Amino acid sequence: MSNIYESAANSLGLFSSPCLTKVELRVACKGISDRDALSKPDPCVVLKMQSHGQWLEVDRTEVIRSSINPTFSKVFTVDFYFEEVQRLRFELYDISSSHNGIKEADFLGAVECTLGQIVSQRKLSRSLLKQGSSAGKSSITIIAEELSGNGDYVELSFSARKLDDKDFFSKSDPFLEIFRVNDDATHQLVHRTETIMNNLNPVWKTFKVSVNSLCSGDHDRKLKCTVWDWDSNGKHDFIGEFETTFKEMRGAMDGKQMQWECINPKYKVKKKNYKNSGIVILNQCKIIKMHSFLDYIMGGCQIQFTVAIDFTASNGDPRNSCSLHYIHPYQPNEYLKALVAVGEICQDYDSDKMFPAFGFGARIPPDFKVSHDFAVNFNEDNPECAGIQGVVEAYQNCLPKIQLYGPTNIAPIIQKVASSASREMHAKEAMQYFILLILTDGVITDMADTREAIVHASHLPMSVIIVGVGNADFGDMQMLDGDDGILRSPKGEPVLRDIVQFVPFRNFKHASPAALAKSVLAEVPNQVVDYYNSKAIKPKCASDYESSRTFGP
Repeated sequence: MSNIYESAANSLGLFSSPCLTKVELRVACKGISDRDALSKPDPCVVLKMQSHGQWLEVDRTEVIRSSINPTFSKVFTVDFYFEEVQRLRFELYDISSSHNGIKEADFLGAVECTLGQIVSQRKLSRSLLKQGSSAGKSSITIIAEELSGNGDYVELSFSARKLDDKDFFSKSDPFLEIFRVNDDATHQLVHRTETIMNNLNPVWKTFKVSVNSLCSGDHDRKLKCTVWDWDSNGKHDFIGEFETTFKEMRGAMDGKQMQWECINPKYKVKKKNYKNSGIVILNQCKIIKMHSFLDYIMGGCQIQFTVAIDFTASNGDPRNSCSLHYIHPYQPNEYLKALVAVGEICQDYDSDKMFPAFGFGARIPPDFKVSHDFAVNFNEDNPECAGIQGVVEAYQNCLPKIQLYGPTNIAPIIQKVASSASREMHAKEAMQYFILLILTDGVITDMADTREAIVHASHLPMSVIIVGVGNADFGDMQMLDGDDGILRSPKGEPVLRDIVQFVPFRNFKHASPAALAKSVLAEVPNQVVDYYNSKAIKPKCASDYESSRTFGP
């Protein structure tokens, strides 16, 4: 039996090239043509990265309302690998719908380039190309900046009082922008707050930016802050400005406040008794130590890897060579290939190498009732298998003993792993993070329950990877991935974190299984870090690692 496992493992050619550095990309567009003569576009840029012929969404900017020359405050952070050609695609959309979905949006153009091109030029400007047409008048500018060794973030809470009223029939709708003043005197947008409607004493939401973004690690660097009265036509009215530094902002630590007069230079010259256009207050400045995936792993965090395999009838009779579950003497089927590819990586982070393996959608002995979360080794008290090879053997042994049936319900298995993850959550330590790998051939039949289960799991130390096996229509799976808007439960509750990654195996049929593993596991380190950082849980014994850690290539 092990020869199948070995043939799959040997074909992997697994290697992990070290990430040379992280790069921050900032995006701005100019001259976006009006699709609608009556209104300006509401632009949003989607960043995609090429992986084995497929363009996969990495991230997207915020939507800026009514703007033909948007500068986006969202920063894309990407890993830079010197030895790889990392192809990027920036797609510009006009998002007119309220839920920010790309499917209903108007495509305004795209630019393709490599990360190496951006990094080498530091600032890349290109015309946006529409499908099958030449360059239009609109362009995109991408600025690259290497993230220095300081991975700390700063959390800032701003408010204001007695701002100038710029509106005739109502009060101003203020928003605040913070710019970093670069060495060449240019201004780089760091953050743009939300707009508070009809309020001269706004309290803006707390936000987080990296210390690198805010001041390039230089605490004395000049920061320029401007306050605007938002206008729906995009022609915002200037209220006032002030200058500060991160060093000065840090005065708002430990429950103190910092205040600045918001000054309109024109009024200062024209008006004799002009004092200011309001007061801007920094209520809180908090430095957050950001720990890396390696900090947590080296601090003893274990990856608890669980496999769930689809045994519904749509896979075909395992005795038939056309079946997705057919066991060929020397050629692993797609289920085995996907299992070994992902499992080989995950097992390195699990010290006992014991993996629970479950099946769903089959009638199981002795009474042949349908089960959606049975142990593949038929030992409900201990569903763990020894290593990935143990999972492979349990899978092969169980196939002749079960009846493939249905429906395709995956909520029970998500809930099962979530119950283990919830026990870990109460421990308040970074000791166990759970990854559930679901291998399935078809359309989910309990979509409402599955959405509910994922929303619940997004609060837990848990990620879900779904690999679609075979040639079914996996349209619903894309929704679970959250790449086209935020996934919500049937009651409308949004996911707290994006924890689902879906990949159709067919995209990787002609690539090495290592490519599949890389694609499905790419988001896991960030998901681990996001979870523990959001809970303010530090790695155990991280200080020993920190002191020996060097930054840069």
